[in-house]
Formats: sequence, structure tokens, C-alpha cells
Amino acid sequence: MRGAAGPGMSAFTSPNRFSRLIHLDSCRRPLPTSFRCPPLYSPNPPASSSALGLRRILRFTRPPSPRVFSASAAELPANTSMEVVKAALKHCSAQPGSVALRVRQKSYSYAQLISSARIICNLLCTGDLNNSCTGSMNGVSSIPVGVIGEGKSLDGARIGIVAKPSAEFVAGVFATWLGGGVAVPLAVSYPEAELLHVMNDSDVSVILSTEEHQELMKNVAAKCGAQFSLIPDVLSITSDINSHDKVEMGEVDFEEWRKEIEDSKAIGGDDNALIVYTSGTTGKPKGVVHTHKGITAQVKILTEAWEYSSSDQFLHCLPLHHVHGLFNALLAPLYAGSVVEFMPKFSVRGIWERWRESFPKDGTKVDTAITVFTGVPTMYTRLLQGYETMDLELQATCASAASQLRLMMCGSSALPYPLMKQWESITGHRLLERYGMTEFVMALSNPLLGTRKGGTVGKPLPHVQVRILAENDNGTDSLGVGELCVRSPSLFKEYWKQPEVTKESFVDGGFFKTGDTVKVDEDGYYIILGRSSADIMKVGGYKLSALEIESVILEHPVVSECSVLGIPDKDYGEAVCAIIVPEAGAKRETESRPALSLEELRIWSKDKLAPYKIPTRLLLWDSLPRNAMGKVNKKELKKLLE
Repeated sequence: MRGAAGPGMSAFTSPNRFSRLIHLDSCRRPLPTSFRCPPLYSPNPPASSSALGLRRILRFTRPPSPRVFSASAAELPANTSMEVVKAALKHCSAQPGSVALRVRQKSYSYAQLISSARIICNLLCTGDLNNSCTGSMNGVSSIPVGVIGEGKSLDGARIGIVAKPSAEFVAGVFATWLGGGVAVPLAVSYPEAELLHVMNDSDVSVILSTEEHQELMKNVAAKCGAQFSLIPDVLSITSDINSHDKVEMGEVDFEEWRKEIEDSKAIGGDDNALIVYTSGTTGKPKGVVHTHKGITAQVKILTEAWEYSSSDQFLHCLPLHHVHGLFNALLAPLYAGSVVEFMPKFSVRGIWERWRESFPKDGTKVDTAITVFTGVPTMYTRLLQGYETMDLELQATCASAASQLRLMMCGSSALPYPLMKQWESITGHRLLERYGMTEFVMALSNPLLGTRKGGTVGKPLPHVQVRILAENDNGTDSLGVGELCVRSPSLFKEYWKQPEVTKESFVDGGFFKTGDTVKVDEDGYYIILGRSSADIMKVGGYKLSALEIESVILEHPVVSECSVLGIPDKDYGEAVCAIIVPEAGAKRETESRPALSLEELRIWSKDKLAPYKIPTRLLLWDSLPRNAMGKVNKKELKKLLE
């Protein structure tokens, strides 16, 4: 259960108010402390809504790259660009046939990804996108890296990438980086209006996509003045291709390619590499700019903390426009030499089946066995629901197989304690819960080895420092509650085209204000109480954590899903409102009697919550609005209740 949020809780509500440092924590390897507040930014290039194609991109002048809390400067060498690509090239040199990805029964080697990326890079840098519809890799060894060959570069142009989890997506990202461009991964689930907003805001000039999205993306590209191109097919290891087109990977000197990139000064660690848009659950989506250096820092941090290695095989069921799916489950594993197996569409049956295939009943482990799985709480809830429909023999087989994975992780939204306990009782795994945001990827984590405490997100990851800030009302906060602020070498550079918002997001010392209210328990583990703007309610003088109340209500046997929020109340300022999705098996005595009444919920809650935390409003719905990562969209909830 999450820590209580009682009277006197102080949420950090105004970025302009002076705040008092009440807690400072860091990993055992602290960063240097010589930081300055962010300067005002020089303007970015003009919007490309009227762009006339790639030729115009190449005339763009790369925008200035002022440093914003470049915390990694003392730890990483100056040229730390494209380290994931360089690592992939090392894997190619060590073992040219080593598998990087598996998708729908096909395997793709690191060599094939890099070779395809070079082809796409060349097409981007020469503007020869009309030839991109072919999947041929013929002649790959003669294609120069865009930033090195003929001196051509994308000069920081934004390249939108719209594709399901696939080898083509990865090759598109690598190609963009090789060419000196900035990758902008876009959600395939976005409606057209949202795609247009993101692409116009980020000044995307080229959209790379696949055939299944061709019609939509051609239309969107035309509307935002961008050029559209299909991503060439990446040949799989088992592809049935003509000998004329076949490339013998052994003839390609991957080590020479790596040295070319290493020696090149065309792209630096401080250059922009990636723009990821926030989920927009508490406001309009913002473009978060990550540099090459920041990406390098993050993949190294995760590889060290969670001991990713070439022995690992990940089952990937997450969107790639979000840092969880992009960094934790893709870029960091590829950096470590792991295998990533994409399951483009989440499937309860498919996941349980894949685990059973990995660890047959005879106690053996197959060569392609999954060792790591990371998901969001909603996924684990669905997996448990699927488990409960199985017969006893199948349950035993599934539980045994799941127990043999090396690591299972959960994040992107709060993990309910009852869910954690139930999962542990079945699989033996206490899910490793961690904490991250688009702006810095990951900052806190329960330990790989050691005590994983339910209801907490652990302690700072290596090289990460955090502060807790409280409002300076009385000069102190006896509960040690306040806004979490983070300083990390993986910290983002800026919000795209929003210099003032960027400036207001930091406090002295280079710490980013997360907007999340937290407290620390007696063992130094951090407890997330919720978004200061959405999950902290002001009820009759008390400041309450919606997440704490949700965690308790989810223990009720009738409740399947729950979201708590404050709604306007003339007497108390806000009233605690619980929106509940009942369990499918919850029966009503009559049609007029709900599965759970407010009175029943209040009586049940008396022994579990303080009186002022017990809901005074109750709504029963069939489902809750969630974003692509399974997080409840409270902004949308509040709109529905207006």
C-alpha cells in the first residue's frame, strides 16, 4: 500500500514560488555540483508546414545547441553520439550473424539492421527517396555513411517515423542518426488531427513509414508539407531472396564503419537526436528533445542497473513512441547485445504461450527463451485475468514457465499493491517497479538484487540525484512531503520551441521539477503520491493522495479498476470521487441494485482509510479512459464529469 498522505501534506503547486529543500538523495556516485539555471534559448528553425521536400531540409541551418544542465559532461567523452549504433556495429564485428530482433517468426541480425540503416541514410541524404520502395540490400558495402560520405548531412532535420514495432522502425531510427537527423517516433494509434499537431509542432520534413500506414501517412504528409517515403524492407535471416541481391555480411567491414563514425566530428554528443512527445494527460503534448549524449547516458545507466546482457531475450509489447518501450525495452537491450522479440499487438494468450514455449514442462530452456519482460500494470491485470480462465493443469504450466524468467518489471503508472502480491503468489516474481518520465527516461528503481518494496519506486539509479522540495509556507514540512526534482545525465535538453516553459521547469542546481508529489519511507525508498496537478486533492484543509486511496479501493473484491479524483464541492473545496469498474463476475441482486453502492464502499473503507479520505461520491463505469501506455487519462475524466 502506498504511503499515507495526511494533514499537512504540501504539494509544490507554483513554479515561481520559492521552495525549500527538504531532502536530497543520490546514488553512491554523485554528479558534479557546478550547475547553472537554464539560459534563454535562441530560436529554432522556422516551421516547415510549407516545406517543399527534402531539398529544402538540407538548406536548414542547424539551430544553436545551448547547454541545459548537461550533467553528463564530466562523465562522458565529448563525442558520445550514436552509441547504440556503435554498439550494434561492435556486435556485428564480434559475431556477424548475431540476432538483434525477432518479429512474427522472422529473425533480423544486427548486421542486417545496420546495413539497412546505411541504405536508408543514403536515400535521405541524397534526396533519392523515390527508390525507397525496394527492399534490396545489393551494393550496401559501397554506400557511405551520410555524415561522412560526400559531406552530406540532414543538418538536424526532423524525420518522423510511423511504424509498428518492427525491424523497419529500428532501421529508420538508426538511419536518421547516421544522417545527422532527429528521429521523431509517432504513435500508429494517433488520429489524423493528433499526428498533424505533432508533425507541425516538430517541423517534420520527411515521414518514413510502412505500407500498412501508407494511405494515411501520405495524406498527413501532404497536409503538413512533408515528404513521404516508405521504409525499405529489412531482409530477415531466413528471407528467400535472389542471390543477385544477397549481401554476404562477412564481406562487410563493420569495424571500419564503426571507426568512421567514431572518428567523425560531424555529429556531437550535444546535438539533438530524438524528440519524444509527452502523453498529454495533464496538458497539451510537448516535444521533449533528447541529445545523443543523454541517450548514451540512459542506456548505460539501465544496462548497469538491471544487468542487461547479450544473454537476455526481451519480449516487447509496448508502443515505441514512449520512453518505456523505446529506451527500457529496445535501445538499452540493443546496446547490451540482447535479442528483442516484438509482439506488435499485446496478446494475453500469446504472452503466456511464448513463456510456455521458452520453458517446456520437462524443465529445459530453449535457445530462444524469453528472459526479460517489462509491461504496464494494465498488462499484468489482463494476464492475471487470462490466467484465471485456465484449467488447473495449464495454470501450473504457465506459472512454472513465468517463474523462470530472469526479470519482470512494471512501470508507466502506479502498480497497485494487490496486483503485485497476486502476481508474486502465482509466478514467484516480485515485479521490479521503477519511476521515469519522458524528460529523463528513468530516475528511480527498486533494486535488481535486494528488497523490492511494494508501493514504492525504489531509490535513485546510478548517477542520478533527486531532491524533494516543499512550499515555503511555514519554512518546513514535518512529513517530508513535496515535489520530486531530478538531475541526471539523461536529462532532456529542452521542450521543443518552448524556451520559457523549459526555463520554468528547473530550479537552482539543474534539477528538473517533475510535478509529482512524493515522500520517502524509513528505508529511503520513494513513494509517489501522485501528480501535483491531478492526483493531489484539497479536501477540507487536507491534501490527499488519489493514488493512496485508489490502492486501497482496489483491494475490494468487487473492484476491477479504479480512479480517484477531486471534484468541486462548495463546502470542502473538493470532494473525493471514486470511479470504479466492477469485476465482470460482480452480480446484482436486481437490475436497479448496483454492483457496489457508496454506502457499502464507505463502510468497507472505515478500517482502511481515515474518515476524510473515504470517497463521498461514487460512479460505476464500464471502462476508464486510458492512453497508449495504459495510464488513466484524468484530464479526460474531469472533462467527462463537467
